Amino acid sequence: MMKMTGKAFAKKLFGARYERLPRTLLMDVIVFWGLYIAGFQVQVAASVRILMINAFTAGVIWQALSSRDNAVELKHMLMLPQQPKEFVFSYVAVLGGYTVLTKTGLLLAVLLAVSAWKPIELAGMVISMLHAVLMAAAAYSQRKYWYAGGLWAVAIVSAILFCGSRTWFGLLLLANSFIAILILWKADGYAFYQGESEKHHAIRQRKKASLWRYFFRYLSCHRNYLVNTAVMWCVAIVMPYFLREMAGLFVVPVGFAILSLNTPICILLSCDRDLEQAVSFLPGQKRCFCIPYCLFIFSCNMAADAIFLCSWQIQNGGVTVLMIAGAVFFALQSAVLSVLLEWFYPIRGWKIESDLWHHPRKYVVPVVMLLLAGSACAWPILLYVLLVLLTLETIVLLGICWR
Repeated sequence: MMKMTGKAFAKKLFGARYERLPRTLLMDVIVFWGLYIAGFQVQVAASVRILMINAFTAGVIWQALSSRDNAVELKHMLMLPQQPKEFVFSYVAVLGGYTVLTKTGLLLAVLLAVSAWKPIELAGMVISMLHAVLMAAAAYSQRKYWYAGGLWAVAIVSAILFCGSRTWFGLLLLANSFIAILILWKADGYAFYQGESEKHHAIRQRKKASLWRYFFRYLSCHRNYLVNTAVMWCVAIVMPYFLREMAGLFVVPVGFAILSLNTPICILLSCDRDLEQAVSFLPGQKRCFCIPYCLFIFSCNMAADAIFLCSWQIQNGGVTVLMIAGAVFFALQSAVLSVLLEWFYPIRGWKIESDLWHHPRKYVVPVVMLLLAGSACAWPILLYVLLVLLTLETIVLLGICWR
C-alpha cells in the first residue's frame, strides 16, 4: 500500500514517466558546472549554508503541503483504504523527494559551486535537507498548535546560528529529526488535509461583491501570500541600510525594482484555472478584470515602496518629489507588465502551487525593472525620459484593456 501511494503521488509530481526528474537534474549539473568553471567564489560560513538549506527546503515543502491542487489529490487518496502510518510517511517522502530534487537541488548546486566545502560539510547539508523535510511536515501536521511550532522553529534557527559550524551539529539535527518522526508516527493522512471551505470560500461566496473584495478575500484564504507580502515589507525597511554606501537619488530605483519581486499576487490567473477560463471567455472581462487587477498589484507595490521611502528618510534622509514620482512609476509599470504577462502568457502545466512560486517567469518583470533602474543610475537624465515615455505607454496599454 505504501509503495502504491508513493507511486501515485510521484507520477503526479514528476510526470507519468518521471520525465521531469532528468531535466531538473541536468539543469542542476549545468548550473553547477557553469558557476564552477567561472571561478566565482564567495566565503560562506557552514552555519549560513545549513540555515539557507533548512529555511529554503522547509519553506518549499510547506508550500507543497499547503497547495490547493495537491489537497484535491490527497482528498481522493484518503477515500481509499489505507494504513495511517504508511500513508503519512509515503506522502511526506514523495513531497520531500520532490522538494529536494527539484527545488533545493538547485540551491545546493549554487552553494557547492561558489563556496569552499569539505566532505563532512556536504554530509551536513544532506542531513539538513532531510531534517527540514521532516520538521516542516511534523509542524504542518500539528499546525493547530502554531505557537508550539513557532517556538520550535525559533529554537532550531537559534541553534543553527550559534552552533551550526560545529562538527557535531549534524547529530543535533538527526536528534531533532527523530522527534519529528515521532510526531509523524502519531499523525494520519487527515492531518495534512485542508478542507474545501478553507481554500474556496473566497472564490465561491462572492455574490455581487466587487473584484477588490474578491482580491482581499483571496489573500485572507491564502495566508502564505500575506506572509510573502509581509516579508517584502521587512525587506523594504532594512534595504536603505544596505544601500547607504551608495546613497543618492539614482540608487533608489534599484530598491523599487527589487520590491517588485512579489510573486504570489502576480499569478492570480495562473494559479486558478477556473478563474482564468471565466475571465477569458465571458464578454467584457478584459476591462472588468485587468484594470482592477492592475490597480490591486499597483497598490501592493506602492505600499512596499512607501515603506521603503519612509525607512530611507529615517535612516538616510533626503527623500525628494522625484523619488516619490519614481516610486509611482516603478510600481505602476511593474503592475502593468505583470498583468499583461498573466493575460497573454499564463503559466500552464504546473503540478502544485510551489511550481508557480519558483517558475522562471517570476523574474521577468523584476529583471526589466532592474535594467531600467540600472540605466537610470548610469544616465540620470534617462530617469526623467522614462518617467514620461513609459507613463504614456502605460496609459495607452490601460486604454487598450478598457476597450
